[in-house]
Amino acid sequence: MRRILVVDDNDINRKLAAAFLKRRGWHIAEAASGEKALEMLAAEPFDYVLLDIGMPGIDGCEVCRRIRKAGYAGLARVVAYTAHAMESEKQAIMEAGFDDIVIKPVTMEGLNAMFPD
Repeated sequence: MRRILVVDDNDINRKLAAAFLKRRGWHIAEAASGEKALEMLAAEPFDYVLLDIGMPGIDGCEVCRRIRKAGYAGLARVVAYTAHAMESEKQAIMEAGFDDIVIKPVTMEGLNAMFPD
C-alpha cells in the first residue's frame, strides 16, 4: 500500500486532496504545517509528499529543501501543491527540489497524473 503525506495549513484543501487519494486505497497521513511534516517524515517512511507552498512558519519550498538534504529513503516524489501558477514562481518551486507541481484547486485527474500506482 502506498503511503503519502499531504501537507497544507488549509484544512479544506488538505482534506480534499486526502479524500481523492484515499479513493485509490492509499494510506494517507496529514500535516497542517511544515514543521509537523518534517517531524512525521523523520518518524515514519512515506512514498510521496504532496506539499503546499504558502504556509506560515516553514514554507513548502524550505520544507522540500530540508527533505532533499535529509535524503529520506524510499521517498519517490515530492510534489508542490499550490495556487502559484506564474512561470517565474514555477521555476523557483522546481529549483527548491520538487519533482512536479499540481495547481490548486486539485482534481482527481491531476493527482492521478502526479502519483502513479
